[in-house]
Amino acid sequence: MENKLLAVLRDELLDSDEPLSAESDLFEAGLDSMGIMQLILAIEEHFDTVIDPSDLSRDNFATATRIANLIRSKQSTAD
Repeated sequence: MENKLLAVLRDELLDSDEPLSAESDLFEAGLDSMGIMQLILAIEEHFDTVIDPSDLSRDNFATATRIANLIRSKQSTAD
């Protein structure tokens, strides 16, 4: 899941020449509030998961690993 998130971030959202890993600080890489909104739309499309407004925190979106953990938690509670 982290690799798919990184691909979306690289291809659709971030304009950075720096390599990204699952633990890269996405805010340092250029993720901003508009990017988060675009990322939420991409998550809903690619992972069929709804991100609630209460989930919007810098902590949840700091790295691809944290985003993947959020998605997994949302998917597990939907079952």
